Amino acid sequence: MTQKPIVSIIIVSWNVCGLLKKCIESIVQFSEIPSEIIIVDNASADGTADYVKKISQASFGNISFKILLNAKNKGFARANNQGIAQSTGAYILLLNPDTEIRENTLAQMVGFFKSCSDACIAGCAHKNPDNTVQPSVRANPTLSSQLLILLKIHKIFPYLLPFKKYFQKDFDYSKTQEVQQIAGSFFMFPRKTLETLGLLDESFFIWFEEVDYCARAQNAGLKIYYVSDAEIIHHQAQSFNQLFSFTKQRMFNKSLAHYFKKHTGYLAYSIILLASPVSLFLSFIMTPFLKPDKK
Repeated sequence: MTQKPIVSIIIVSWNVCGLLKKCIESIVQFSEIPSEIIIVDNASADGTADYVKKISQASFGNISFKILLNAKNKGFARANNQGIAQSTGAYILLLNPDTEIRENTLAQMVGFFKSCSDACIAGCAHKNPDNTVQPSVRANPTLSSQLLILLKIHKIFPYLLPFKKYFQKDFDYSKTQEVQQIAGSFFMFPRKTLETLGLLDESFFIWFEEVDYCARAQNAGLKIYYVSDAEIIHHQAQSFNQLFSFTKQRMFNKSLAHYFKKHTGYLAYSIILLASPVSLFLSFIMTPFLKPDKK
């Protein structure tokens, strides 16, 4: 590709080679603008390395490839930062490998940023494989909502007020609007955002790295948007569904505690720490009976 990429698409992969193929095929099919795909593989053992090496040698017109193969799983934030460091596009898109873009998705998002100069981060509409709306917008975490989530209350009483607010149950997904938090599965920002916010916080191995970035944006007086006109299909949580629930819960708790320590203070942080052993116990005994949380 001779043209400078407009969008740098960073995909962090871990043992989801089949879904990664579908993701890349969708970009190749529907990318209307010069783009670079930067694949950062976190030591997959499912043939991903061979696949990405092969595809990087192919020619796809206005798309180029960069491949980073990690010898161990470095986590989501650190791997994305590796990709960002290699990126050259005017816009950066952090894209999960379990997604598929649709026609005009990238062009519509670039057009949105050009028309909305105060947008520092934006996400698009998420659809399930059956084309139904998939929630992708949340409010900022509060101590009450996260404490109840740790105690698995959201699995039993999902319509309590703290959950209704946090999960934005009444959100209008047909309308482009300013929001507090967008899903990390499609997380796009202009390069100038890096000048203010810097990279992702690598203290988050997985979970809450995008929540933290959105909080940092709000603290800096910057705006975050949900864009209804652009769409992706999201298959949800395919990488981390491979881990035992107890392990996922432990990783979630660590990230949640770091988030509250960083953004709320030691009182909330201490409460989260006290509740964490209880949540680990509950995750162990309730796993056979409860539907897993999505990432």
